[in-house]
Amino acid sequence: MTTNNEQSPARMNSAQAWVTYLSKVELPVLANTLKRINELTDSTNSTVNELANVILNDAQLTSQVLRLSNTVFYNQTRTQVSTVSRAITLIGFDSVKSMAISSLLVDSLLQRNDRPHLLRCLARAIHAAVQARCLMPKRTEHALEEVFIGALLMNIGELAFWSCETEQAEELEQRLRLEEPPVEAQKAVLHTTFTEITRGLVDAWSLGPFIREVVAPGQATSMAASLVRHSVEMAVLSEKGWRGVEMDAVLEQLGKDIGETPAVVRDQLKVNAQEAAKVAVSLGIPQVTALMPGSQDGSGSQSARAPAMDPNLQLQILRDLTVSLTEKPDLNEVCQLVIEGIHRAIGMQRVALLMGDKSGHNLVPRKVGGRGTETWREDFVIAKDGTGALGRLLPHASCGVYQPRPVEEGVTYDRWLGKVPALIGPLTAKGRLVGLFYADNAAGDYVPSEEQLTAFGHFVQNAQLCVALLASS
Repeated sequence: MTTNNEQSPARMNSAQAWVTYLSKVELPVLANTLKRINELTDSTNSTVNELANVILNDAQLTSQVLRLSNTVFYNQTRTQVSTVSRAITLIGFDSVKSMAISSLLVDSLLQRNDRPHLLRCLARAIHAAVQARCLMPKRTEHALEEVFIGALLMNIGELAFWSCETEQAEELEQRLRLEEPPVEAQKAVLHTTFTEITRGLVDAWSLGPFIREVVAPGQATSMAASLVRHSVEMAVLSEKGWRGVEMDAVLEQLGKDIGETPAVVRDQLKVNAQEAAKVAVSLGIPQVTALMPGSQDGSGSQSARAPAMDPNLQLQILRDLTVSLTEKPDLNEVCQLVIEGIHRAIGMQRVALLMGDKSGHNLVPRKVGGRGTETWREDFVIAKDGTGALGRLLPHASCGVYQPRPVEEGVTYDRWLGKVPALIGPLTAKGRLVGLFYADNAAGDYVPSEEQLTAFGHFVQNAQLCVALLASS
């Protein structure tokens, strides 16, 4: 993420200027890696090895691809996959390629920024991509992944723009907040449109002929391209519900694309939307599920609903904790499992365990988990006496939900700390506070659910039991 003390870039005044800036200044690594992956085609063993090497060169990407490889969405045989080469062999070259591209896109953009507009764009892109893949009647691996990536990257210009901290991003955000028509606001602030930036990036990043067809002006020249366009349009409209004049028109078009009636298409879309939420969780961004269909009421307004938890994973990690505690307790191991459980099974985006520093006056991060938490190791400090910007985060006797005040001071090094709802749980030893678990969802605009709080309490209790066992030994 761009920090406030970095020099702001010059103002861009054309589509080409934005393409150059995004490609050369802001996102050169993403641009080059996407270009390299898209140039690979499943034609020779050497190409398969090249794809594996691209993935293996990035530890985070490797982890994400393996996680996706073990989801039902990609791996319907449910055969355990533990290596990238095994994933390519079992699941297929094109499927692993699409996993790599989606993981790269999410990680590259969100590690730079977590503004609400970017999260909403990612939610729409993932929803549209899953819908296009699930609706595609030609069930070959290549066709499925082609429409998935086509829908995911159809608005790459908008995604890339919102990932950057620029004065023009702030200005456009303000205009949209005042409900100015989006295209008019883009032209006024950017001197171009997201559509034009996308077309420029598709060429500059060599994203391939199919995506070029999808974003080209005029009517789509193939059923697959038409399906992608209508899936993307549907993903936006679905945020206001599954019915309405505009939605009915898109359902009619989608029905023509795949040879089904609008009523059948509507039923399929509702099922596929649930799958899209699962894919978002697998990609490590559970917070965007609150922006997908099913988290809105009939009027289209947000219902402040937390994403679904993973009960199976929760049970598995709790079992691992039980084993750890019945053997020789290791606080580091137990707390790492607790962090993983809160992050992955409960669905909290950012998690930290804070414990006393050498002075004994402050709590500082001992372990962190989730995107954007690495900077916490140096900056995140809570004074034990409750003073300072984050003093109100100090927990009471039991786990609870921290509710920020309408105007909360917060801190300069993180956009959300102290300003969003969070789960807080104390760790005590002989009646003294020795640490706390903290978990939030950054830009997610919802309060953690009662179910999340209960599950959070179960995980924290295991860490507390470990502390008690060690204190008594």
